[in-house]
Order: sequence, then structure tokens, then C-alpha cells
Amino acid sequence: MSLDLPLIWAGLIATAVLLYVLLDGFDLGVGILFPLARSPADRDVMMNSIAPVWDGNETWLVLGGGGLFAAFPLAYAVIMPALYLPVYMMLGALILRGVAFEFRLHGRRRGKAFWTGAFAFGSLAATFSQGLILGGFIQGVKVENNAFAGGAFDWLTPYTLLVACGLVAGYALLGATWLVLKSQDELHGDARRWAWIAAFLTAVLLGLVSIATLVSHPQVAERWGVAAGAVDWGYFAPRAVIPLLGAAGLGVIAYGLAKRSHPLPFVGAALVFLSGYFGLAVGFAPFVVPYALTFRDAASADNALGLMLAGVAILLPVILGYTVWVYWLFRGKVTPDAGYH
Repeated sequence: MSLDLPLIWAGLIATAVLLYVLLDGFDLGVGILFPLARSPADRDVMMNSIAPVWDGNETWLVLGGGGLFAAFPLAYAVIMPALYLPVYMMLGALILRGVAFEFRLHGRRRGKAFWTGAFAFGSLAATFSQGLILGGFIQGVKVENNAFAGGAFDWLTPYTLLVACGLVAGYALLGATWLVLKSQDELHGDARRWAWIAAFLTAVLLGLVSIATLVSHPQVAERWGVAAGAVDWGYFAPRAVIPLLGAAGLGVIAYGLAKRSHPLPFVGAALVFLSGYFGLAVGFAPFVVPYALTFRDAASADNALGLMLAGVAILLPVILGYTVWVYWLFRGKVTPDAGYH
């Protein structure tokens, strides 16, 4: 029995992107919340809470982007010209954020203030750029003869701006719930308040994005069984579990915050993101370039996919093992005197 290599690689890349969103999402969210901290000491704790893991979290972005280039080169060749500007904006913001992360520790008063602002701006800009990329991806790419045939700013629409704002709220929610899990004392109380606000904004924006997606993109509405203003309940009902999962996640967040639980709000935020991710999968699978190329159309030859899969079979367990080990090693609360830098 031969392996379905294109399907396996599509699953690997989808998993890598999901892990990136969940893991780097919370540390980008911490950066977004940076300006709200009461004091430099609180910002030190916030930064120390992500210091052991933030660079490892970005490994999944490399794996997802590199996997797309290697396993689905045609999709990469179409998507990148369509989204060059927001991709470059994201990469520039991530570089600025990484530099600020390292330099802030060594800066004096003015220098530390500058790098604090750079870290917050880089986190916000990277998140907003990812939202523009996601929105541009969902709304589709104009393709002719297996090549991008649109304009340089096709990705810049009211819809993509709405998606970007929703992702900022979502990452802020992940960041706030991460701080609920990792902080204590006054910062812990602030993180709970931020989580309430971010959860409300995420719920509102997620609802608006969902409605806008169904109204503006009939291809997606048809896949959900709500095309032409009518609901095909037999088709929609099995998919209803996905928005219910998101609602359950919001309920877990609210319950955890109300009961002053430390881990439950983060679990709930992760469920909200899982719901959104599965919702996207329903909307455009099996397209890897919505709504023009499927993952089978864009896949490399099976011999190349098989050779790369052998390498991933060795590398991926190492990455997963290292990730689990680091999170386990640095579990628990972060104190103001933690020296993770």
C-alpha cells in the first residue's frame, strides 16, 4: 500500500502552521500587551515568561513556510507574489522584535525605553501583517495559467483589515491568558482584566469575520451549506460542531476567569483558535491556493516528497521533544527575579 504523500505533506504543513499560531501567538500577544503594563518590572516579568520559548516557537513558521516551498512549489510560486508586501512586513517586524528582545536587556534608561517600544511595535506589526496574509489567502488569489495574475495590492481590502484586527485581538487573548497562567500578584490581576477585554473583542471580531466571509465569499458559504441566503441544515449540521467548539472555548475562558483558575483561560483560548482553524479548513480544503489550485495540483513529485518525508521523520520528533522538554523545564510561575535572559 503506497503512501498518499501529497496528503501527508498537506497535513504536516497544516499542523506546523497551527502550532505556530498557538505557540508564537501567545508570545506575540504578550508583546501586544506590553504598553498596558504598569511598570518596567512588570514588563520584565512578561518578557521573562516567554524568554525560554519564543525563538523555538518560530521554528514552526520556518517548517510551515519551508515545507510549502519544498512540497508544493507551484503554490509557493503563486502565493508569494500575491502576498509579497505583507510577508515582507511580517518578516521585518519579526526581525525588529527579535533584536528588541535581546537589546532591551542591555539598554539603559533611554535605550531600554526605545527597545521596549520596538518590541511592542514589532509584535503588533507582525500580528497585523499575519492577519493581512490570512485575509488575503481566504479571499483568494487570481490565477491564470498556474501563475499569479493579480495586482500588488489585491490583499489590501476592508475584509483583510477586519481579519487583521481580529487576529490582533485573538493573539492578545492568547497573551493575556498565558500571563494568567505564568504571572502572579498585581500583574496576574491585570492579566485577568486584559483577558476579559480581549475575549470580548475576539468574540465580536470573530463573529464579524465569519459573517463577512460567508457574505463576501460565496465559495466558502457553499462549503458551509449557507449559500444564496438559505441554510441546508443537512449539510450544515455536521459542521456546526466547529462554531460550537469556539463558543465552548469562550465559555471555558469566562468560567476560568470567574473561578480564578490559572490554566483554564489559556485552554479556552486555544479551543477558540482551534475552532477558527477548523473553520478555515472547511472553507477552502483541499485548495492550497484558494480557489484555484488543490494540494494535489501543486505538489512536488512523489520521489521528492518521499525523500523529504524521510528527513522530516527524523527531524520532527527531535523538534517536538525539545519543545515539550523546554515547556516542562520552565513550567510554573515567573518571578520578578527570574533570569531567563
